[in-house]
Amino acid sequence: MPTLVNYRGDDDYHTGGSLCSKDSTRLLSVYGPPCKRQRISDSYFLFFEEDQKPSIEVLPEECLYEILRRLPGGQSRSASACVSKRWLTVLSNIRISEIDNGSSTDVEMISPENDGFLTRCIEGKKATDGRLAAIAVGTSGRGGLGKLSIRATNKVTKSGFTAIARGCPSLKVLSLWNLPSIEDESLIEIAKECHSLEKLDLSHCPSISNKGVSAIAESCPNLSSLTIESCKNIGNETLQSIARHCPNLQSISIKDCPLVGDQGVATLLSSPSSNLKKVRLQSLNITDFSLAVIGHYGKSITNLSLISLQTASQKGFWAMGNAKGLQSLISLTVTSCYGITDLSLESIANGCGSLKQMIIKKCCFVSDKGLISFVDSAKSLECLQLEECNRISQHGVFGVLSCNSKLKSLSVVKCMGIKDSAESGLESELESGLGSVRSLTIKDCIGFGNTSLAIIGRLCPDLENIELSGLCGITDSGLLPLLENRNTGLIKVNLSNCVNLTDKFVVDLARVHGGTLEVLNLEGGRRITDDSLAAIAENCVLLNDLDVSKCGITDSGVSCLSEGVQINLQILSVSGCSKITNKCTPFLKKLGQTLVGLNIQQCNSITSSAVDSLVTNLWRCDILF
Repeated sequence: MPTLVNYRGDDDYHTGGSLCSKDSTRLLSVYGPPCKRQRISDSYFLFFEEDQKPSIEVLPEECLYEILRRLPGGQSRSASACVSKRWLTVLSNIRISEIDNGSSTDVEMISPENDGFLTRCIEGKKATDGRLAAIAVGTSGRGGLGKLSIRATNKVTKSGFTAIARGCPSLKVLSLWNLPSIEDESLIEIAKECHSLEKLDLSHCPSISNKGVSAIAESCPNLSSLTIESCKNIGNETLQSIARHCPNLQSISIKDCPLVGDQGVATLLSSPSSNLKKVRLQSLNITDFSLAVIGHYGKSITNLSLISLQTASQKGFWAMGNAKGLQSLISLTVTSCYGITDLSLESIANGCGSLKQMIIKKCCFVSDKGLISFVDSAKSLECLQLEECNRISQHGVFGVLSCNSKLKSLSVVKCMGIKDSAESGLESELESGLGSVRSLTIKDCIGFGNTSLAIIGRLCPDLENIELSGLCGITDSGLLPLLENRNTGLIKVNLSNCVNLTDKFVVDLARVHGGTLEVLNLEGGRRITDDSLAAIAENCVLLNDLDVSKCGITDSGVSCLSEGVQINLQILSVSGCSKITNKCTPFLKKLGQTLVGLNIQQCNSITSSAVDSLVTNLWRCDILF
């Protein structure tokens, strides 16, 4: 007992702990019951335990906000955002205008990306509110976020858009694709802060309605491009708001929005402040009235696309052309519209004096007579593309080639009405004069054969670019007229999937046009062998793109090519050439001195070790294997 009374805490029994600890209670109880009740309660110990936390964490968010907004520079803010989720949330809610740098002399490093501002794209599981908050904080000190794309997620809410709006007021482009959970409140947050927004793209956002887009229109007067696709709650009210508040709008695309009708389209196009240059309307419930308004008020429109307008008739397209208001129209695309007929085409040709490009797809009522009349009347027409117009025959194609002296390009794809006919029945086209077409595409027209090619060879002496792909009926003899009597040399030749071609034509092509040929595609030519590559190597000095995929070439042909005269071959494809083996590796390495693209996919005789060797040596070349 005297030992306990005289104890002063300076011997080995002392552990260094405070008497104000839980162990002190146990120490006293060892030597006897306490004389008085315990004065130190459990709450006292709890106070000391809580006091162990960093003091800044117990501050309310208002105080934390005042501290964080005074951080010197974007790098410090980004580092602080990594401390905790709470700090990230507070930082992401600080507006750029609220940041107080004080007397900081830090120089921010601005790293512009893509046209002078930062671009970010998040998709799927990576698209969350936390990710958006991090983007808002991280980009604020590095030039500001200019483009943001969010795709395919349901984890983003209003909170994430609030962070973007407050941290990225310089946002110019916003794309939202397949976001079923995003509602109007998210767009309203963007509208409150991002007044510099120039482009808005909404696709498959069913919860966004007129309210959200109208808020953007009212707060973003610089909006110049608007795309809306498959948004079932957006209708005429949105287009009316756009017409009132967006005088700088130059491009609009609306697809598959059932609530958009004549009223909205007419209001938008007839607005006195309208400055629209590009208009795309697809799968909408609009009638002839809208087409008439477009024809009358679309004086500034240069590009017009009308797709799958099932309720618009011939009368509407006729009125659009007859109104003669589309004098600035340069390019017109019409797809799957039953209202496009011979009569409406003639009206469009007469009413659109500046039209240079016409694309007609899946319009089953256009015939040879209407097509030839259109091309003859459209004096400025330079490019014509036809796809799946099955009433167009051989007579229509040749009539087009011979009737317009300004036409430079003709493309005919999957027109099943084209059949080879006797050459004697086409003398009228030959007598009407030679065409000026320089680029010709005939693709997947199964009835197109040697007779048709012979006529084209006589009609088009100025051809430079030829694509004849998927034509099983043509042979070497049919193609030879294209090589002879030419005013200019061929530059681009695509003969993919013309399975009946042989080395004879390729050798003649290389011999006659090797001095000008730059691009040659022989994919799928099973009868093309090493003789063709030898001729190409000997004659084609300017060749920079060669595709001999699925041809009958071997290592010997690649060897000849590597010794050839071409000094600028940049792209080579030998995909699917089963006769190519590891022996061609040194030849490919030699070609690799100029190659930037090499395709050796499905070359099963080339081993993985040979591929690794090519990848190592051709480090500047993009290799597909």
